[in-house]
Amino acid sequence: MNNVLVPVADGSEEMEAVITIDVLRRAGADVCVASVMDNRKIVTASRGVRIEADCLISECTAKTWDLIALPGGMPGAEHLQHCATLITLARTQLESKRPLAAICAAPAVALGRNGLIAEFTATCHPNFTKELAQYTGHVVTGEPVVADRHLITSQGPGTAMQFALTLVATLFDDNKAKEVADAMVTAW
Repeated sequence: MNNVLVPVADGSEEMEAVITIDVLRRAGADVCVASVMDNRKIVTASRGVRIEADCLISECTAKTWDLIALPGGMPGAEHLQHCATLITLARTQLESKRPLAAICAAPAVALGRNGLIAEFTATCHPNFTKELAQYTGHVVTGEPVVADRHLITSQGPGTAMQFALTLVATLFDDNKAKEVADAMVTAW
């Protein structure tokens, strides 16, 4: 079974986190939701929704992840940025050429500020495009999802469904993404 890590923090964008988790689980992925907050599994997302993580990020270091997917939101993306354990996992993921994904502010804030995106073409929330351009010369605007080799990025809450389905296609295949999309009565 494909195992996926979705880190969450206070201020994570709930649509991006929950849609990603839900769609991947519908596809049959084993999704682990991990809090990056110190010794606290319950986080309060950007719009006040409380999310209970399965574990703390410190419990995720011994496992090899088939995919790591970072939600955006502020200040959630900043909490991800400052989590040394997560950044080590993300760096290892990229170096191993296993899929790493980020949406909204996370491509610029969590990945860019930590020097993890320089060699990739990426997108992000329009409010962070100028910042993302400081970290990579390959910024795509106007595309809801950009996949460049083993990095998948997306723009924000409104693109979360397409982002999640792209992750399903990456882990499984296009047929699985279409099957999940059809069952949810959405396009793929």
